[in-house]
Amino acid sequence: MGAWFGKSKKQPSRVTEYDKSILQLKQQRDKLKLYQRRIEQSLEKDKELARKLLRDGKKDRAKLLLRKKRFQEQQLEKTDTQLDNMERLVHDLEFSQVEMQVLDGLKSGNEALKKIHDVLSVDEVERILEETREGVDKQR
Repeated sequence: MGAWFGKSKKQPSRVTEYDKSILQLKQQRDKLKLYQRRIEQSLEKDKELARKLLRDGKKDRAKLLLRKKRFQEQQLEKTDTQLDNMERLVHDLEFSQVEMQVLDGLKSGNEALKKIHDVLSVDEVERILEETREGVDKQR
């Protein structure tokens, strides 16, 4: 019963703002790809319809469909540009995350080196090397 009336202890989320932003970018990329597919399908349908209209002698309607086709092709080019930008942004974000991990590794390595240098002074290292040489000389 204590768990029902007591405060629940929530675990902190392991999903960071960085992860959320990457997910949003990838979702938006997928939506753009779907939009492109719809435009491409519409282009195919309009192309077939324009051919049929030309066969039926309705040139004005066919011209209208060709204008619509040009507009949709421009939209496809714009979405291609947006997709390229989004892919570049996702790549840059992921690479910056890797760079941060490398920097964190370098920081911890530097801290470990400082601790080692604090423990071992130059005199201490020279003394150990001298003792090692003496030990080798005794063995000979």
